[in-house]
Amino acid sequence: MNSSDDDSRPAPSVLPVSSGERPDLRSFHVREDVALAGRCGNVHLATGRTCILPERHPGSCYFVGPEDANGVAS
Repeated sequence: MNSSDDDSRPAPSVLPVSSGERPDLRSFHVREDVALAGRCGNVHLATGRTCILPERHPGSCYFVGPEDANGVAS
C-alpha cells in the first residue's frame, strides 16, 4: 500500500436538524411554499411539475402542474 491509497480526507459533515426543520428546503429542486404546507414539494426539473404528496412520503412522487401546486400552497 502506498500513501496515495490512504484516503485521509475528512468525512463530510452532517449538520444537525432541529425538530421540524426540513433540510431539503435548501435545495433548488424543492418548491418552498408547497414544502412549508407539509407536502413533499420536489420539483421535476425537466417539466416544472411539483409533488404534492405528504412530506417524506413512501414510494414515488406524484407530480402536478404549477396551477394545482399553487392550490396546495395557499
